[in-house]
Amino acid sequence: MSEFIWPVRVYYEDTDAGGVVFYANYLKFFERARTEMLRAHGLSQQELLENKGLVFVVRRLHVEYRQSARLDDLLEISARPRLAGRARLVFEQEARRASDRSVLSHGEAEIVCVTADSFRPQPLPPCILEILSS
Repeated sequence: MSEFIWPVRVYYEDTDAGGVVFYANYLKFFERARTEMLRAHGLSQQELLENKGLVFVVRRLHVEYRQSARLDDLLEISARPRLAGRARLVFEQEARRASDRSVLSHGEAEIVCVTADSFRPQPLPPCILEILSS
């Protein structure tokens, strides 16, 4: 699957006392980009929960911070998934400043498909596999 890009503007609430994006907010940006990637392909995580009893959980996360984003910056948050097993996906993600495409942070998130009631791993549903093959 090709890279999905989700634009996000940095608001005052995203910044710390130094006027730069608080490091934990990149995790929120990454999470939202993964969600919006699925939504762009017609898949709602709420519907996945209601219809199949499945949810996604983060198993592992690694993030490197390279530069700071600041108030009012327009960012491009990328999500590039790859199949890592029957129940796992790995997303490579970046936060880039839209004006010059410089990489501000780079991350890799391992996501596991589990049942909502027992949190036991379950094979990825066909609708997810179709998205990955598109």
